[in-house]
Amino acid sequence: MAEPNKELLLAVLIDADNASPKPIKQVMEEISNYGIPIYKRIYGDWSSPHLKGWKDVLNEHAIIPVQQFAYTTGKNSTDSALIIDAMDLLHGGNVDGFVIVSSDSDFTKLSTRLREGRKKVYGIGEKKTPTSFRNACDKFVFVEVLAPPPPASGRTSGKVQHTPPVQGPDEELRRLVTTTIQDMTD
Repeated sequence: MAEPNKELLLAVLIDADNASPKPIKQVMEEISNYGIPIYKRIYGDWSSPHLKGWKDVLNEHAIIPVQQFAYTTGKNSTDSALIIDAMDLLHGGNVDGFVIVSSDSDFTKLSTRLREGRKKVYGIGEKKTPTSFRNACDKFVFVEVLAPPPPASGRTSGKVQHTPPVQGPDEELRRLVTTTIQDMTD
């Protein structure tokens, strides 16, 4: 395990089947708060059309795509490839912690095993992520918090923009939090 004052060396493992490329900039910024990502890998069947949105993001953030063909329907060979690499990295001894980017409960046992190996485990996924996976991590962050939808109102050039009333308590709370954060950063 890393010394308290030393930055952790992290392996970032992304499940492309269960993560979106849209918030990856915010995800990578969040990861930098925990340590230095020395391994950045993303797992998927890159011949599949639903993963095409990842190409530019991977190049921009120097994330290495790991090809894993879907050998049969109904089985997730991508998860298996990610798990095998995580165990190799665990036993290689070159990392202090892991970041698993997924909303898939299949990584619950992996997270538990990595922690048993005295490694920090950070999870990043959507709010739909099952409690079992979230609780198996030392810390779990929701992507919706990192990359919230555009605010209903905000500040531009120091001037408050007025918008029609927002409907629903969740939208009102989101607007208030966003406005407060923008005020504090100004």
